[in-house]
Amino acid sequence: MFLVFLGAPGAGKGTQAAIASRKLGLAHVASGDLFRQAVDKGTRLGKSVKAYMDKGALVPDEVTIQLISERLNEPDCRSGCVFDGFPRTTEQARALDRMVTSRGEAIDKAIYIEVTEKELLKRLSGRWICRKCQAPYHEVASPPKARNICDKCDGELYQRSDDTEETVRERLKVYFAQTTPVLDYYQAEGKLFAVDGNLGMEEVSDNIIDALGPKLVKTK
Repeated sequence: MFLVFLGAPGAGKGTQAAIASRKLGLAHVASGDLFRQAVDKGTRLGKSVKAYMDKGALVPDEVTIQLISERLNEPDCRSGCVFDGFPRTTEQARALDRMVTSRGEAIDKAIYIEVTEKELLKRLSGRWICRKCQAPYHEVASPPKARNICDKCDGELYQRSDDTEETVRERLKVYFAQTTPVLDYYQAEGKLFAVDGNLGMEEVSDNIIDALGPKLVKTK
């Protein structure tokens, strides 16, 4: 089984992809993890990724596609996998189709975790981090016991520049401009399934598993 998880920053895409991979016994292939691992290893591709990340630029399609292709050749992906954060463009989606069909397989479903902009802003712009131990907090979902003070080490809490409301709005604008064509791509293929991401984490997960139907039983 090959599944694609799509969703805006803050939609819970990574969380749901991880849950699905555990329930289905599939590898979890997250593009963000691949970027970090490549940079840490200092490979040729890793150096290329780092150069773009240092500039705050998006990693080009051809670099991302090559990393994904290498990951798919690893043994734990033989029976399928859950893609998280990939594809982000239609070029990446087409490349993924080529990779999978070359193995005699196909993408089974593209699961879009749909969350309102209001909720995304609340989730993303309320995040705070401890300067000392990097513990994460959220002013609504998981606030500290004392304002601006870390529960674990008494360090000062701060908000990253990319978590301010203005920056979050811009991030969402860029995301939707880039990813809407990918949603259209999978919709045209009859593979897109939209799930209400405004619901609780467990309910969202149950809805995703239900959407897979007989394929889940087959995997087990």
